[in-house]
Amino acid sequence: MKKVLLASASLFALSALAPASAADLAARPYTKAPIAVASVYNWSGFYLGINGGGASSRNCWDTTAVVLLGPVPSTPEGCHNATGGLVGGQIGYRWQAASWVFGLEAQGDWANLKGSNTSSPAAFSPLVNQTKIDAIGLFTGQVGYAWNNVLWYVKGGAAVTHNKYNGLFGGVVFDSANETRWGGAVGTGIEFGFAPNWSVGFEYNHLFMGRRSNDLTVAGFYFRTDSIKQDVDMGTVRLNYTFGGPVVAKY
Repeated sequence: MKKVLLASASLFALSALAPASAADLAARPYTKAPIAVASVYNWSGFYLGINGGGASSRNCWDTTAVVLLGPVPSTPEGCHNATGGLVGGQIGYRWQAASWVFGLEAQGDWANLKGSNTSSPAAFSPLVNQTKIDAIGLFTGQVGYAWNNVLWYVKGGAAVTHNKYNGLFGGVVFDSANETRWGGAVGTGIEFGFAPNWSVGFEYNHLFMGRRSNDLTVAGFYFRTDSIKQDVDMGTVRLNYTFGGPVVAKY
């Protein structure tokens, strides 16, 4: 009987102490939820890419000298558009200050632009004048504005084209000349960062290649001199890879 009474007294004492012990425990500490991190695209760094598209070159020929006659009054022979495709690559560096982006770039393209017209009756008709452009290069600076992973920019600098000029009789080359021509370029483009380090863009450039005199020869012998004015319009799709980590965290 004493053991039963002792056990009952012990259970009563424990039940009385339990609420007090629970009340004495410290409250669970409050942990603040982590702040969300926003990703911001950074356009700074070296980049390397490829491009492809099409171009059209306006070429106007004027005869200024002829074998045996020497200099003659400038005689227009007409104009033609040399059109076709191009493909190549570009390398450059950009640095970003706030939303402004500045850059330098070199671009080189293999081209297949070709066009012709029959010389005007006052010159050498039925001679056909033909222009071929097989290479185009651009060396430009850029200034742009970025909306996170979207970049719009303008560019300008130097341009170079490699040209071959042919005079054709019945589809056969009669006289010819080759030339590397330097000029200026202006353009604009828009680029989208679609993944870390990767971006795709669309670009348009106008090349001011000016007017140059070229001596056309037959089997290495001088035949005539033509002053040829040239401009080029080109549009390309571009894919770039920027070295480094263009996506950064902003709290």
